[in-house]
Amino acid sequence: MTSYAAAGVDIKAGDRAVELMKSRVARSRRPEVVDDASGFAGLFDASALLRFKRPLLATSTDGVGTKVMIAQALGRHDTIGIDLVGMVVDDLVVCGAEPLFMTDYIACGKVVPERVADIVGGVAEGCRLAGCALVGGETAEHPGAMGADEYDLAGAGTGVVEASELLGPDRVRPGDVVLGLSSSGVHSNGYSLVRHVVRTAGLTLEASLPELDRTLGEELLEPTRIYSLGCLELTRSVEVHAFAHITGGGLAANLARSLPASVDAVLDRSSWTPQPIFEVISGYGKVPQEEMDRTFNLGVGMCAIVPAEAADAALSTLRDRDQHAWVLGEIVPGTGETRFTA
Repeated sequence: MTSYAAAGVDIKAGDRAVELMKSRVARSRRPEVVDDASGFAGLFDASALLRFKRPLLATSTDGVGTKVMIAQALGRHDTIGIDLVGMVVDDLVVCGAEPLFMTDYIACGKVVPERVADIVGGVAEGCRLAGCALVGGETAEHPGAMGADEYDLAGAGTGVVEASELLGPDRVRPGDVVLGLSSSGVHSNGYSLVRHVVRTAGLTLEASLPELDRTLGEELLEPTRIYSLGCLELTRSVEVHAFAHITGGGLAANLARSLPASVDAVLDRSSWTPQPIFEVISGYGKVPQEEMDRTFNLGVGMCAIVPAEAADAALSTLRDRDQHAWVLGEIVPGTGETRFTA
């Protein structure tokens, strides 16, 4: 007899995964979340937007790329969801938007309830760290299209910002200061190059390298730092002109997106030291500096552009939130580019 189960889809396993993840998802709940008895949709009370004069909704969607292959190889699935949230919410906060809620999507070759619950638990923890709610999601079983231990995940988030407080290039002026906010490591970009280096250099994820104080795999699986709450606190405490989320494309390209065509950002490369993992990638992989610059965050996960007179107060605010930050550079007249000194 032919059945869905015989085709590789286990409905009971999916139901079990939902039950296992419920308590973890609940930890990300915000007061505006409204229960949908059917479970088909996530509901959010939009009357919360009445406190805004002209609310602008912001939306972002992303995944975590081939970093999932590191999680799969190590058999650890409880942090990759944090990466997903970081990639989404920290794009939202660049324009000054407060992240409100997220949904996620997981595609896998076989639903293993405990594994799916770990993945979604990570998403829920990321949402908690970002101050937003995980209001729904979907898990799809794709037997034949993906191996039993393979999965991928993506997410979408919605935020809100007052129109008059929208941040961006039009606010940036010569004389402004660029602050660098430290990353937690590689974050979730450049893992195709990372895996190529690991493979061609004859390394293993279990390797203990002299440059690192834990195994290579543990270092590469370090979750993406989530900046949203700290950045929002910064906008409430000092004047902020722009943010830049440093993801694929590296520091120069992403910061340039937050500049008007009339200025340049001049950054002091001697003002910070990238984490040892970047030395490992460049050294063992013989990756030139130019390629490192345009692939990885190199230790700077977010930039804030503020007036020079607000820099000290901004650094103090970030320090109070245990976020290491420093003066990375300055804004000068130019043509919309990012340049390095030293």
